[in-house]
Amino acid sequence: MPQSYDHTVTGRVIRRLRLERGMSQEILSGLAALSRSHLAEIETGKDNANVETLWRIAAGLDLRLSELIRRVEDEMELK
Repeated sequence: MPQSYDHTVTGRVIRRLRLERGMSQEILSGLAALSRSHLAEIETGKDNANVETLWRIAAGLDLRLSELIRRVEDEMELK
């Protein structure tokens, strides 16, 4: 298990999942009720999303929050 949380990994995972689903930032931000610019900042690591925002993004990606977090944890273990 990684020693510290890296929010840039979360952004990379979200971006990868969005692209795998063929979604634009506009589509995902609409589904998650976020501004496109806020989603872009999360994906690029310029902003750290809170739990509510991650919940909404996960729902927009048709995932449970726990699944999104698991994928982030898996990615962090590879670092």
